[in-house]
Amino acid sequence: MQQKLKQHLWIWLLWLAGFYAVWLYLVIGLGYWPEAKAHWPIAVAMAIGSYAAGSTPMGGGTVGFPVLVLLFELPATLGRDFSFAVQAIGMTSASIFILARRQPIAWAMLKGAMLGSLIGTPLGIWLIAPYIPGLWIKLVFAVVWASFGILHLYRVNEIAGHSGMTEFNEKWDFKVGCWIGLLSGAAVASVTGVGIDMVLYTALVLYTALVLYTALVLLCRTDLKIAIPTSVIIMAFTSVLGVVVKNLTTGMQPGVFENWLAAAPVVALGAPLGVFIVALIGRKPTLLVVAFLCVLQFFWTMHSERASLGLTGMLLSALAVVICLLGFEQLRRLGNKLVAKRCALQQNTTAETPQVKAG
Repeated sequence: MQQKLKQHLWIWLLWLAGFYAVWLYLVIGLGYWPEAKAHWPIAVAMAIGSYAAGSTPMGGGTVGFPVLVLLFELPATLGRDFSFAVQAIGMTSASIFILARRQPIAWAMLKGAMLGSLIGTPLGIWLIAPYIPGLWIKLVFAVVWASFGILHLYRVNEIAGHSGMTEFNEKWDFKVGCWIGLLSGAAVASVTGVGIDMVLYTALVLYTALVLYTALVLLCRTDLKIAIPTSVIIMAFTSVLGVVVKNLTTGMQPGVFENWLAAAPVVALGAPLGVFIVALIGRKPTLLVVAFLCVLQFFWTMHSERASLGLTGMLLSALAVVICLLGFEQLRRLGNKLVAKRCALQQNTTAETPQVKAG
């Protein structure tokens, strides 16, 4: 087993060598070191964010977005584009590491989500994101991640206790993945830049920001050892797709490249490190910490935007979080029913199989 692991990790090491060669060429060969050095705070923030990216269903932009937008008070569109750019490196590095280690993946749903996001993400970038006000982008991020955090704070034992994965039908999984990737890619990833991998980790049919994780964890009762690596790979795919589409069409926001130069070398190692360390210490402690931060950023956003939102806006934002949570619970009940039916069907099939007596 160890020998097989060593034989495949060279692929990840080769990727790292290639990436750092390009980065060194940019900062030394082309003279961008002053810009990278000037943006060191985002590199520090992403050291934490990249660990969360590799060990939870959240992209590195989950930290990068609020740091840029809420702490540094930069435009929300910059935070969105930076999230795409930094995750294109961090999540790709983590994905290569995961595949090199041959970790189990929910391939049927992943393939469907990749196909759906291939269509949904460009459509979202072209037809939806340009018309979304900056305040709305902040609120979408705050509501989605607050609901995600609260769900894990009170369901963490159940979620962390899943083992294996309930497989219903490969074609069904693929179709669900397609719709989830299409809807969430258009409605969430194009707006916040960090939606699709959490979507893969928390599927909610009523709110496309969280559809796929629920399909894996709440609906299929998938082990986190399968759900999170799957979410990392779909996030890598969508982030790279987002960067390509943005650069070929509308272009990235000013300031993204400079922040990326500072953060990229950190996340290239940080995200795979999160994948590795969480296998040693378990996912529950990390999920609890990240869930708390998700809830904290919601209150931070409400406080920083209180003048624009007013009391009505803050109450509506809180109501949106409640609606998301109610959707989670409905999907969880549906998952219970589907799993129970699947188990009953398997038991009936076993009972009907003729038994051959020895002798």
